[in-house]
Amino acid sequence: MSRPARLKAAQYPITRERDFAGWKSKLDAWVAEGVRDGADLLLFPEYGAMELAALITPAMQGDLHREIAGMQALLPGFIETHAGLARRHRVHIAAASFPVRDPDGRYRNRVHVFGPDGTMAVQDKIVMTRFEREDWDIAGGSRLQVIETGFARIGLAICYDVEFPLIARALVEAGAEIILAPSCTDTLAGSNRVWVGARSRALENQCVVAVSPTVGSAPWSLAVDENRGRAGFFSAPDRGLPDDGILAAGPVDQPGWVSATVDLDAVDRVRREGQVLNHRDWPEQVVAGEVARVRV
Repeated sequence: MSRPARLKAAQYPITRERDFAGWKSKLDAWVAEGVRDGADLLLFPEYGAMELAALITPAMQGDLHREIAGMQALLPGFIETHAGLARRHRVHIAAASFPVRDPDGRYRNRVHVFGPDGTMAVQDKIVMTRFEREDWDIAGGSRLQVIETGFARIGLAICYDVEFPLIARALVEAGAEIILAPSCTDTLAGSNRVWVGARSRALENQCVVAVSPTVGSAPWSLAVDENRGRAGFFSAPDRGLPDDGILAAGPVDQPGWVSATVDLDAVDRVRREGQVLNHRDWPEQVVAGEVARVRV
């Protein structure tokens, strides 16, 4: 048997569009290209929506807090555009994350996931980086969820979140087969941390993890001025899967789509019959409360 899932991750360039119509045209072209040879899901990166800050008044640009405040008026159009594209192309879209102001007045780094019927689910980033905490005052989310689709159960571990094993484990224990890790990093070191985290989560949980980065320069934005990275799809290195666990990888810093067709039945078989059974054996780990100190 085979249960294939056709996934695509964007290496998405931040660009300065002249108006909202120009941004919609760009997104329309990206989605059309993504579904050209078939796709079940299109993954866009963390903070890719920050390019919309180019459309707010010049007086608000160049200030991190005023930029995201000004972007809130664009959120309804952002959601409507993605929902329409998901319906038109009959594809799931995990949109670029958007800093959304919640009723408590705090901003959260939110991914909106759209189904082919236009329905929507959201996931907030849980753990904030130093930049988000100290410079941007973005608040962390408090709830994880698994999203049911027609082809797989998916969860999100947004950028820094994928570096923390208990987030991915909670998603997997709730049924996630694929973990999406949209990212935004301004150095190759940051990109490699995300990759190391993603590959580790795939190994530990014997699941699939997908990474989508922002790429290119946007000197007009303090939030996404430098963007380095590459997309990747990862599995456990085991029977029926790549020996290095890399299902697909993109070229560093180059805009475009990276594709992978994932056999979820093969993933299930590895969990049952693999050379090792990390997913099953997770509870056998020594926990911190059981560690003793000894002197020699």
